[in-house]
Amino acid sequence: MHWNLSQIDNVGEIAQLAIDSYGKISKKLRVEMHSKSSAEKRIEKLMEGKDVFMTLSRELAKEAQKRESLTVQPKEYLSGSKCKITIQNYLGGFYYFTVDEMEIKGNNIFLIEGKHSKVALPSLSDIKDALIKMLLFTNLKEVEIDKKIYNPNSVLKLTTKSHFNYEALSSSQKKDLNLLMEESKLNNFEVRII
Repeated sequence: MHWNLSQIDNVGEIAQLAIDSYGKISKKLRVEMHSKSSAEKRIEKLMEGKDVFMTLSRELAKEAQKRESLTVQPKEYLSGSKCKITIQNYLGGFYYFTVDEMEIKGNNIFLIEGKHSKVALPSLSDIKDALIKMLLFTNLKEVEIDKKIYNPNSVLKLTTKSHFNYEALSSSQKKDLNLLMEESKLNNFEVRII
């Protein structure tokens, strides 16, 4: 957030360089640039100051959260409800995410990030992507739904199309999985393999 805010002063120059570069790429590849006028309008808004930048960023994040919450990945084996989660930091900033699955058991809420693969394990880049959410979710102090407070529990759910077989994994996949399990213990999140 601090870095983003510090870049506001340079946004016009940076944006113009980006538009010029996209124009060159567009011409070279003979592919039309996606809405140059829309990009220029957004830049004009950003140049109005930090408050406008923060408001615009927040609105774009909310829109992305809404789109993601409506997206269903048919290949993933998910059983809970997909939900939106808004994280407020100590400075009053808001961050908008979705959770692939949510389960409530008593006073505990399980925030589940799912990753799927046809065989063996999801890719290392997918797992790393999920670890970012685990980092966020494991640091939540409390989760509130309809004015009721729950104890948050973070879960990384790895699913495969075929039956999971540890022995069938390559040596590098076994190493990655073992590191992931160690990571989960050290950072207090659960790994489910289905």
